Amino acid sequence: MNTLEGIRTRTSTDVVYETLHDQIVSLEILPGTKLSETEVAKRFGISRQPVRNAFTKLGNEDLLLIRPQKATVVRGFSMERIELARLVRRAVELEVIYGASQIWDASREDKLAENLHLQETAVKDGDLPAFHALDYDFHKLIYVLGGNPMAFEVMLECKQKVDRLCMLSLEQTSEAKSILADHYEIAEGLASGSLEQAQNSVRKHLSRLDQTIEYIYKSHPDFFE
Repeated sequence: MNTLEGIRTRTSTDVVYETLHDQIVSLEILPGTKLSETEVAKRFGISRQPVRNAFTKLGNEDLLLIRPQKATVVRGFSMERIELARLVRRAVELEVIYGASQIWDASREDKLAENLHLQETAVKDGDLPAFHALDYDFHKLIYVLGGNPMAFEVMLECKQKVDRLCMLSLEQTSEAKSILADHYEIAEGLASGSLEQAQNSVRKHLSRLDQTIEYIYKSHPDFFE
């Protein structure tokens, strides 16, 4: 019975966590929204404990602000946390590119080229969901092929903190061609053995968010802490 109960509790926690996480990140639930353990538990037809566990996980990811004796709220954006996440991601990606450049060979180049071909097809077809998935795979491939697969989780954590903010931008789907061009430049830098080109391309790629973040900060000040 204890084992079965543990499985049941873990599964309930995961369902609540994944549902709320997706709704918060997609801005279906907006910053500042109050969330009640009791109401969420009723919604899912479960006890409050798995909801509390899910809230804790979301709080650890800076998505919820949990305050003793006060309402739990969806956390607003913080420019300081966003800039820190971007700094960490930039540092990690530049180091990963450096490591990858030391071992890059024809077989790795071919695998990245396959992904780039699929990205180009997705852009031509206007299939943005497919392109975003391939964008994810492109970066992951560099981490994996470069010998740093575990560092990808660190990058993802940083990326997700910025992605929620960028959901507010109506222009988010207009950058696919520019992003693809950046990807080609990064791949070319690795293939040619030019660490400088690869790292400069990464810096340019990540800096594309500068204007988007500034625009959102000015147009949606009520969503910031």
